[in-house]
Amino acid sequence: MRILIIGGTRFLGRAIVEAAQERWHKVTLFNRGKSNPDLFPKCEHIRGDRDGGLGVLQGRQWDAVIDTCGYVPRLVHAAASALAPSVNRYIFISSISAYADFSQMGIDEQSPTATLEDQTVETVTDETYGGLKAACERAAEQAMEERVLVIRPGLIVGPHDPTDRFTYWPYRVAQGGEMLAPGNAEQQTQFVDVRDLAVWTIHMVEEQKTGIYNATGPDYTLSMGQFLEACQQVTGSNTHLTWVKEDFLTAHDVDLPNWVPDAYKGLLAVNCQKAFQDGLRFRPLAETIRDTLAWKQTDGSAMRVGLTPEQEHTLLEAWHKKS
Repeated sequence: MRILIIGGTRFLGRAIVEAAQERWHKVTLFNRGKSNPDLFPKCEHIRGDRDGGLGVLQGRQWDAVIDTCGYVPRLVHAAASALAPSVNRYIFISSISAYADFSQMGIDEQSPTATLEDQTVETVTDETYGGLKAACERAAEQAMEERVLVIRPGLIVGPHDPTDRFTYWPYRVAQGGEMLAPGNAEQQTQFVDVRDLAVWTIHMVEEQKTGIYNATGPDYTLSMGQFLEACQQVTGSNTHLTWVKEDFLTAHDVDLPNWVPDAYKGLLAVNCQKAFQDGLRFRPLAETIRDTLAWKQTDGSAMRVGLTPEQEHTLLEAWHKKS
């Protein structure tokens, strides 16, 4: 198949390119050439900006386009409209953040999505991100009715993750000692290895699927306690987990990755049965932990999220005094 990928050189985009190449598809990348421009020398590269620079795509034909970096409805609508005569399917990578209410577990594809009070806003913030993604979905569908596949991933993890939201945990566990663990060990957690998501995305392209799919995992209930225990087993660490209650964390303005207060528990307990039935599969958790940690150790960048050793020590000291 001939596949056009908008983006394609960062995290999920690069994983999708790799998955497509493994299946011998002909891949064209459309981006500005600013991130990892030397990746994928065997692919066709078309340089351009999706904001006003779509003209370079005119006159070409592809079987599908995968939009990995759409955040502004105006720009998604412009891309889908421009490509409507040229492609059979538009695959839009959205987010489970597009849903309106995370107070309940089991959100499925029929659950209400977020809306924006100001329909003209284009600035992506924590407050606008979900509403913008939902609006982008609608914009794509308006331009290419019944030819759109919307994929709503949860937390995407694995090697080359620019956020460290998953990476923080195996990295911290590997350091050993007493470690602050957030909230309740039984709270459910979800995430999807970027490589598994990429392989499934290409599978869905090959199957010419349309519609909306939640896409996170694993395909069993995983608690935060089980996840951290798996990190201990992979790293061989003797880390001692100290579980600190939500009210203490909230009172101290502690923001930890891949953990949410109970009021937002639905964010990490989404129903993905539709995707499972259409082939979404997951590698063993230990493999994701091991590969992510190995990448981080060679990447050399500072941890972008989580607690510094000093912050963690101060919080644990205060917690023990309170207890």
